Amino acid sequence: METPIPTVPTPDDAVVWHADALYLADQRQLPERAEFIRMTDAGAVADAIATMVVRGAPAIGVAAAYGVALAGRAAYAAAGADWKRAIEPLLERLLASRPTAVNLSWAIARMRQLILTLDDQDPFAALVREALAIHEEDRAANRRIGELGAALIEGPTDVITHCNAGAIATGGYGTALGVIRSAYAAGKIGRVYADETRPWMQGTRLTAWELMQDGIPVTLQADGAAASLMAAGGIGWVIVGADRIAANGDVANKVGTYGLAIMARHHGIRVMVAAPISTLDMSLSSGAGIPIEERDPAEVLGCGGRRLAPAGCAARNPVFDVTPAALIDAIVTERGVVLHPTEASLRDLVGG
Repeated sequence: METPIPTVPTPDDAVVWHADALYLADQRQLPERAEFIRMTDAGAVADAIATMVVRGAPAIGVAAAYGVALAGRAAYAAAGADWKRAIEPLLERLLASRPTAVNLSWAIARMRQLILTLDDQDPFAALVREALAIHEEDRAANRRIGELGAALIEGPTDVITHCNAGAIATGGYGTALGVIRSAYAAGKIGRVYADETRPWMQGTRLTAWELMQDGIPVTLQADGAAASLMAAGGIGWVIVGADRIAANGDVANKVGTYGLAIMARHHGIRVMVAAPISTLDMSLSSGAGIPIEERDPAEVLGCGGRRLAPAGCAARNPVFDVTPAALIDAIVTERGVVLHPTEASLRDLVGG
């Protein structure tokens, strides 16, 4: 069923398929401006992923699935019955748009499986149906993750989250913020402390916006302020999402998550990672094999469009870091919860 375009994007309507086109809420502009960008070709979707119009591992996967549908339409228009050959460069461009979030390659691999079953006729309708199914499955998975994660929390307590793993980063409802939404509704969370998340400020711009939209009490803090907050007491959990989880339970998430987990362990605070099963990459034995995206150093040399560092200053800008499984108390997926994750427990979860 086709989704109508809302006048203004809301957290649960960040990715919309309408009238044979993909509409993405431009996450670079929020919350100052809430607007959609309309996309009708796979190249535009790949560029949107690469330039952070859409971000968040599950949302990247959903957007990529729709990108494959658009690629199929273009390939058939250009090559007719030979569309399967013509679609390959478009799929490779989508696949290369961002390296760390495994949901991207997972979604494209799932769409490829469908492509193998199709004949030489126009594939557009079949590819759209599969993309819509991926989108709806992600929404349902996030609701289930929210329920399972909330059940782990003995409230009332305050929590810390890092970056944005909310509805806007997924197909809807959110992973880490899905847990927070469900737990808040159950009276288990009093206040959420959101790290600002330099350099793209996802906590400031997106997490605060989402939680305020829902009326959930949120307080922003500088990334370096979490330790003193933990020492003061009252924090029961750190709750974050993930961009890739290795077979042994090591987790790649927004840079700063590793340090947050170390501080949490020191203060006796538990760490929960909320992510759909598609985020698990059982082909990697540990987090050492996860590719870590490095973005333009200019992103950390300034803030808000203004350069702050002296001319000639060097900078590094890893987008993610890897938190060892030993620092994680729970991984929550739509299929179930794994406490103190190991490779054996995760393989049991995914079925081998």
